[in-house]
Amino acid sequence: MSNINIARIIKNSNSNFLKNLPDFFIKAIAIIIRQKSLNKLFSDNSDYIGVTFPPKVLKYLNIKIKIKGKENLPDNGKCFFVANHPFGFIDGLILFSIVGEKYGDLRMISNDSLKYIDNLNTITVNVKVFGQSSRQYINELEKVYKSDLPIINFPAGLVSRIKNKKIQDINWKKSFIKKAITNQRDVVPIRFYGRNSIIFYTIYVFRQILNIKTNIELSLLPREMFRKRNKTIQVRIGKPISYKSFDKTFTHVEWAQKVREQVYKLNY
Repeated sequence: MSNINIARIIKNSNSNFLKNLPDFFIKAIAIIIRQKSLNKLFSDNSDYIGVTFPPKVLKYLNIKIKIKGKENLPDNGKCFFVANHPFGFIDGLILFSIVGEKYGDLRMISNDSLKYIDNLNTITVNVKVFGQSSRQYINELEKVYKSDLPIINFPAGLVSRIKNKKIQDINWKKSFIKKAITNQRDVVPIRFYGRNSIIFYTIYVFRQILNIKTNIELSLLPREMFRKRNKTIQVRIGKPISYKSFDKTFTHVEWAQKVREQVYKLNY
């Protein structure tokens, strides 16, 4: 069963900034991330593993989902299901639920923060936020890419921040384009509507001003998740994009941004 212990996570992290934090500050972080509430959530839903877990968490938090474009989900699930990333945990849980309901088993390419949630370990392949991924991670990724399993991915790699005076994803990473071509996977664009709290973005702005590299605002994502309790979130699913579309007219980086642009053009 998952049990979040922020003190242990910080002690085992690769960040010298985090390791040097005083004990009182670490205790404050435990309160900020709502460690007790998280562990109660995991405890109350400990019987649910893999694709059964995300829908139970959404129900536990009484989060409603309004989806348009479900008819655009292809019969063949061997695709990349890519989306913008405005919330953090919640849009991940929703994407798990949408794709899992349609196809059953799946995999998510995620950052290493999800490795602490045991309930999701069977359906996630983690890549490291800090530093390079190990050979073990890379080999596991390649197996997933070559499989027939649906893959869900947030190509920004980070939750949306303030960019060009708007709250939106940073530029998307190109890897899903390359892997779509080499593994013959169509791409299904999905858009989430909404945003996190002002506090989340304010911390990000101050971190940029102070030139602090450590992603401090990441610690607020559990809080942001609980703030979505009893809310309704809108989702729009676009038509699949054939992997054959990604020709040499543009580079992989440019194609990734074009898919990103297409996601933001999806209207609810």
